[in-house]
Amino acid sequence: MESSPETSPSSSESSAKLAAQGAITLRPATLTDAASIADIYNYEVENTTATMDLVPRSLTEQQEWLAERSGAFAAIVAILGGQVVGFASLSPYKERAAYRPTVEDSVYVRRDMGRRGIGKLLLTGVIDLAATSGFHSVMARIEASGEASRALHAACGFREVGVEIEVGRKFNRWLDMVLMQKML
Repeated sequence: MESSPETSPSSSESSAKLAAQGAITLRPATLTDAASIADIYNYEVENTTATMDLVPRSLTEQQEWLAERSGAFAAIVAILGGQVVGFASLSPYKERAAYRPTVEDSVYVRRDMGRRGIGKLLLTGVIDLAATSGFHSVMARIEASGEASRALHAACGFREVGVEIEVGRKFNRWLDMVLMQKML
């Protein structure tokens, strides 16, 4: 799993206006959400270790990513004040057939929208999707320094099941990945 702490760039004035606009809702992502999703994701690509991607996604690539997602693997978005403030998805955990009952989650929240429960709402949404789709467990792969992501997953019933040592390299440093799992 690649998970950002609950937060992507925007002004605090924008955050205050959104917060005043009411409840956060979840819905399936559509192709019209691609630009907002790309903005959130690309910030993480370029500035954090929340994802191991090194190259930002173009709008076309983000649209293709969304078009490929359906059913249990569909992306969901969090909406506040008519704006996408976060997104989440499930992906196959591994390619081999015996791993099919297990999925991996990804959760990203716009940086200026952290600490509002958006990440928890999104993660709970994909956990529910995994459960209703008949999956047995959900995995999260979180860069070891991602304390907010680890805490979010723990709050949603995940437990740490292992650490992969120096399996990623980004920003000229080796990165460990913490594996967390929730049984459904």
